[in-house]
Amino acid sequence: MNTVRSTCCYCGVGCGVLIETDGARIVGVKGDPDHPANFGRLCTKGMTLPLSCGDAGRALQPELRQQRDQPRSAVTWDAALDFAADRFAAIIREHGPDSVAFYLSGQLLTEDYYVFNKLAKALIGTANIDTNSRLCMASAVSGYKLAFGVDGPPGCYEDLDCADTVLIAGANMAYAHPVLFRRLEAAKAARPQTRWIVIDPRRTDTAALADLHLQIQPGTDVALFNGMLHHLIWDGHLDATVIGAHTEGFDAVKNLVRNYPPKLAAELCGITEAELMQAAEWFGTAKAALSLYSMGLNQSSHGTDKNLALINLHLATGQLGRPGSGPFSLTGQPNAMGGREVGGLATMLASHRELDNAEDRAELAALWGVAQLPSRRGKTAVELFDAVGRGEIKAVWIACTNPAHSMPGLDKVREALSAAELIVVQDAFVDNDSVPYADLLLPATTWGEKDGVVTNSERRISRVRQAVKAPGDARNDWWIATQFAQRLEARLWPDRESLFAFESSEAVFKEYQRTTLGRDLDISGLSYASLEVSPTQWPAPAAMPTGTVRLYTDHIYPTRSGRARFHAVRYQPVAEPINARYPFRLLTGRLRDQWHGMSRTGRVPQLFEHAPEARLAMHPTDMERRGLVDGNLVELESKRGKLVVAIEKNDEMASGCVFLPMHWSRQFMQGGGSNEVTIPAIDPISFQPELKHAAVRVSRLDLPWTCVAAVQGDVHELMKRLRPLLARCRYASLSLSGRETPAVVLKAADVAAPDGWLQDLDAALGFAVGPDTQDYQDPRQGVFKRMLWRDGRLAGLKLVGETAAQDWLLAILRDGVVWSWPRHWAFKPTATAPSGAPMREKVVCNCHGVTERAIQAACALTPDLSALQTTLKCGTTCGSCLPELKRILAATKAPV
Repeated sequence: MNTVRSTCCYCGVGCGVLIETDGARIVGVKGDPDHPANFGRLCTKGMTLPLSCGDAGRALQPELRQQRDQPRSAVTWDAALDFAADRFAAIIREHGPDSVAFYLSGQLLTEDYYVFNKLAKALIGTANIDTNSRLCMASAVSGYKLAFGVDGPPGCYEDLDCADTVLIAGANMAYAHPVLFRRLEAAKAARPQTRWIVIDPRRTDTAALADLHLQIQPGTDVALFNGMLHHLIWDGHLDATVIGAHTEGFDAVKNLVRNYPPKLAAELCGITEAELMQAAEWFGTAKAALSLYSMGLNQSSHGTDKNLALINLHLATGQLGRPGSGPFSLTGQPNAMGGREVGGLATMLASHRELDNAEDRAELAALWGVAQLPSRRGKTAVELFDAVGRGEIKAVWIACTNPAHSMPGLDKVREALSAAELIVVQDAFVDNDSVPYADLLLPATTWGEKDGVVTNSERRISRVRQAVKAPGDARNDWWIATQFAQRLEARLWPDRESLFAFESSEAVFKEYQRTTLGRDLDISGLSYASLEVSPTQWPAPAAMPTGTVRLYTDHIYPTRSGRARFHAVRYQPVAEPINARYPFRLLTGRLRDQWHGMSRTGRVPQLFEHAPEARLAMHPTDMERRGLVDGNLVELESKRGKLVVAIEKNDEMASGCVFLPMHWSRQFMQGGGSNEVTIPAIDPISFQPELKHAAVRVSRLDLPWTCVAAVQGDVHELMKRLRPLLARCRYASLSLSGRETPAVVLKAADVAAPDGWLQDLDAALGFAVGPDTQDYQDPRQGVFKRMLWRDGRLAGLKLVGETAAQDWLLAILRDGVVWSWPRHWAFKPTATAPSGAPMREKVVCNCHGVTERAIQAACALTPDLSALQTTLKCGTTCGSCLPELKRILAATKAPV
């Protein structure tokens, strides 16, 4: 057995992992106890990484189609890259460099990002290169740059241990950053006087554990922060020394916030004046106040303003540059920071250089050996696909991301992808919504197969190491970009020495490293060898190769004046207010056990146990007013599109708001998920879209024809066969179930059975009439049922026209129990399970498979959390379920 040190591939925490291999396969993973980002902790997603590996669903060879109406067929790498170079060169010659674009991903390694950035800006001469980081981190970047001069997050994870007041804004850390949330919980246990303020329109698991939850109206963050600053000024909780000696612009902010007295600000936010003032006082009087924020602030048409208003609070109180204090943006992807460092976005250049700065352009051009670089920003994510739709951009290269699912206003994005002259998709997985649009599909490596570096939220650079050989013909992303670049420059600049003589990822790293020399993120003191020993925070120049824990400890900032900048920002409402036609506020966000579009987590059956399907959460009162009950199908509609989902009551919601997780795509449901209805309005500074809020209406649907089917077996192959059926029904959901004997589960509903659908379902399920099946049919009622038995166990089921027994049948299938009841009971039209049958219910602890019902029952017998953990083992491994365990305990009034 071999062990390889690397990092996790999910959120921006940058957890170190120890990958165990048998030489050919990844067989295990555990947290690296020596990595300073996580000290051995992992979340449910990280713990199950080995279960997501394997060749099923992988892109294994280049595939090409010459015509859109043809299927792709396998080709060699030389043929694929030559085709791409020929087409790109022809388009560039005819239409100019801005007629092509690249759309990248925060899952790429820094080396991958760097080659693509150089390819676009130095070789082709276009800044049309953006990434899905535009969808999550752009407003945080703009806030840092406007306030501090550069995109330099000032804090570190150690600050979570020593803050006296922690303000969490627009971030459900218990779900999105569970490893950091464990660290916060441990710090609060050690120092119970620590206060948590959570700002969120939902009462999430994070908010439920707060000392003060500000359940504000969506989008009112700026009004809240301005009102807090007004109170801090009024009560004299300012650091006059810091303001006077190290900042500029405070007077303008002071004049502005006069218009936001706590009473008015609180009314705008929908909270009480006392709550707002309490938050301000806790923040202003703390010895160390730390703010942690993420998509709730960033994914807004005024996201930059929200970031700046929060930073104003830190500057005004001097809560910056010392342990436990500062504004800390929580990164959403494993290497979003690395992409920002190399300038891999349409609005920047490598090493924190600016496109609109002639000196920066000249300096980087000289380093790269080219005459000039683009002087104006390229098309950012939303603009890019709009330009494709208008025909301005002819060819798009998409690497390691899925815009046909993740972009707002999906109808326009899909139309653009269909209209483009050329779509290249470079990805490790074929099961995503963008791959069908690819004229050229290039198989890339993924977690466990790559070699390079990533940077996490605290500026810490870690080595990513290859643990196993890539399957098939998959290649590293930097290699693909380099090989394409060499071919393209041979066509565009045949007499010029190659700019892409990279023979290894380390060679790429070394060139990037030279671009940082003397910059604020100087990493000239690092090397692959040093990073093998210790992940390091930049800047780490040659004179200080051990890195820098915190920035701005001397209150000197990389601005022209050396001072931090206040910004007077006014509250502006959401881009799309609710009205009589669209009366609900749709909020979007993450689930605990899924990630992004589920191309990796959606391969692991146990990660569906906490939330098996897409459900729209609504406050119980709102449901009651509309005659809705759990499981009813509803149509969720905005001005841009509609989606059919099941609804569930959730008292975390404020009345008038609904919530839909962002993970579900056409791979798992009928429709493209939440972005069928989101709005493509963008922030004018960061160009980040408002993915967090849209005005919608919710209407009950009466779809009398229903079907539930499930079967054990090769779930990846089964999902591949079943996915084409989803689009043919008004409602459809596809998920996985089980552990030892995993199964695929399909649910569908419509006015009537679509023509030929049931026959195609039978073929896809693969259990035809035979000695192992039993059927029940009532054609007059439209009821058809079939059960599949193996070794005395239920192995498959199909319920058509009547599905009352689905929950307990699926529970029996999931648990793999021996069928001990008369077989005809499987066909009964009843929701009541036979005696001794398992119940289909929510799993709270993924590591040990502990259900919500078991936890609730144990709460009556156990005095506290420790006893509960001893009894059931829940929350004793990765700890991702601990916030929910505490909430369940609190609901039963047991002491925590």
